[in-house]
Amino acid sequence: MKDSIHPKVFNTTIVCTTCGTNWPTESTRQNVRVDICSHCHPFYTGEQRIVDTAGQVDRFMKRLQTSQAQQADAARRRDEKNKPAPKKPSLLKEIYGDEA
Repeated sequence: MKDSIHPKVFNTTIVCTTCGTNWPTESTRQNVRVDICSHCHPFYTGEQRIVDTAGQVDRFMKRLQTSQAQQADAARRRDEKNKPAPKKPSLLKEIYGDEA
């Protein structure tokens, strides 16, 4: 084998930023951090909870509310536009009255 062609391997720990679990391993990087691990992932724990470290759920809910408000506003404007115009009194009734 040739020297200096292989990467350095470090004894490091992987840290889960959600639950704080640490486990030792060997890696070419030092101090590896992961967002979610098998101790806190809903698939492995059986819990139905949302782990939102990046704020994605909040952004989605904000977009959803904006979208629903725009749809409601468009429906209101469409209903106002399609509302029948008020009836004008007949010109003959206006001139001759109700005696015709």
